[in-house]
Amino acid sequence: MDVDGLRYRVDRYEQLSYSLAKLRRHFDDDLFRRTGRGLTPTAGARRLYEPLQRALADIDGAIRQGDDFDPATMAGRFTLALSDLGEVTFLPRLVAAARERAPRVSFTIRALDVDDAEGQLRRGELDAFVATPVMTSHRTVRIPLFHERYVGMVAADHPRIHGPSVTPAELAAEHHATVYGPSGHVVPRSVLAAHGLLDRVAVDATRFSMLPYLLERTDLIAIVPEYVGEVFTASHRLRLVRLPFETEPIEVALYARHEASRSPSQRWLVQFMADVLGERVSQAQLPPTDGGLRT
Repeated sequence: MDVDGLRYRVDRYEQLSYSLAKLRRHFDDDLFRRTGRGLTPTAGARRLYEPLQRALADIDGAIRQGDDFDPATMAGRFTLALSDLGEVTFLPRLVAAARERAPRVSFTIRALDVDDAEGQLRRGELDAFVATPVMTSHRTVRIPLFHERYVGMVAADHPRIHGPSVTPAELAAEHHATVYGPSGHVVPRSVLAAHGLLDRVAVDATRFSMLPYLLERTDLIAIVPEYVGEVFTASHRLRLVRLPFETEPIEVALYARHEASRSPSQRWLVQFMADVLGERVSQAQLPPTDGGLRT
């Protein structure tokens, strides 16, 4: 390191020390304490972090209102939260479209935690997330993408279920695989509970993405969103069957910060995701027909 580089580092350290001292006096709190592993934030610093982070993000978004983002030429990295279903079904579509429209854009994907996703969005840790549970916050906006219904999914050569639909007796006689976790897909277990079938659950896992591998090698049945089932049956020896009762369609939605708080690149991202993911028209949005599901 040369003399100028050393002088810069010393000056920078002194500026940071001076700023930290002012903040400590202002908040009457140490804010950081030195431990064996370095500086550790105090409880007061942790309480201050989220409101200050939101305020700084709002200021930053307002300052950059006049900026521009050209997806054809400019680079950008976006952090999204998706469920494992989203990673299997939505992520390939987003990346394929981005490679054509915004070749210098890249993505970091985090596992969706419905309990903390809005907080991560407000803190600037996420640019957007896709979820089915309805969340309400004055700091985030919910953009509906499409509606989805649930169907049954079984192995293509299931030994007992052969037709395009399953009867109540067949559904009660079979053993089920369900998924329950932090991504928010609670409908399948709720449906089984409503019909007194939870005792027929043979496998209760945490990720939908394991279902095709499980079902094509066993005689289990699973209740899945129809579009997800269509993706799985395209690459696995599986088929979809209509359930013997109606399930209320779910609405898949995109969550983001309000437009006034978004950077130009985030505004492009939200519009891009809404365009790409909202293109699909689910069967749940079409008039009912007498035709069976794909077998």
